[in-house]
Amino acid sequence: MNTTPRLLNRLVLGVVGLLTLALGATGLAVLALPAVSSWWRAAALRAGDALDGLRARTTLEGQADTWLWIALAAFLLFLIVMLVLWIAAQGRGRTGLFATGAGAPASGTASPGASGPAAVDGGTAGSVTITAAAAEQALKAALLERSDLAGAAVSTWQVRGVPGLRVRVLPRKGVPPYVVAAEVARLVEALDAVTGSRPPVLISIDSGARVRFTRAERVS
Repeated sequence: MNTTPRLLNRLVLGVVGLLTLALGATGLAVLALPAVSSWWRAAALRAGDALDGLRARTTLEGQADTWLWIALAAFLLFLIVMLVLWIAAQGRGRTGLFATGAGAPASGTASPGASGPAAVDGGTAGSVTITAAAAEQALKAALLERSDLAGAAVSTWQVRGVPGLRVRVLPRKGVPPYVVAAEVARLVEALDAVTGSRPPVLISIDSGARVRFTRAERVS
């Protein structure tokens, strides 16, 4: 439900993994194979000579050193900025608003010919806002009261421009997933009835170490 760039993340992880695998395999080959070790030494000498030639060609007249260090520093700064932007793009999409709507007047009827927010006699114009924290805490408290659940987490995300709920539950051993799904759906419908809002809901039924190390519960 979040806006994490999953394709970019997989691409970055794939490239980093391949580079790490290649470096590790090269290191093992240099240590284990004499032919690869001699080739590595020769290649290192050739790379050093090429670097010295490049340094001589990029040293400006009257300067003591090459401008390549400046280019390297600029590249590293660019890389740091890109990493910061990539980190900032992770996990976006959370929202602190669950629902909002116009408030109903306390009493009275509309005055003929009146217009604007104060067009209702005896009522007050305004709006009702339900924060995401209120809805999350109410639903989570109801879920944690159930003995067939080892844990629960509720979060609110923007889904196509509207707030949506992500409900993650950890059922205990021996609890059928369809029973958990039905009970979570019932609680979500009760929340819809209380708040007057019907947001999109993603129900995630997970398992983990916390579930494996808890004793099984009999569920009727």
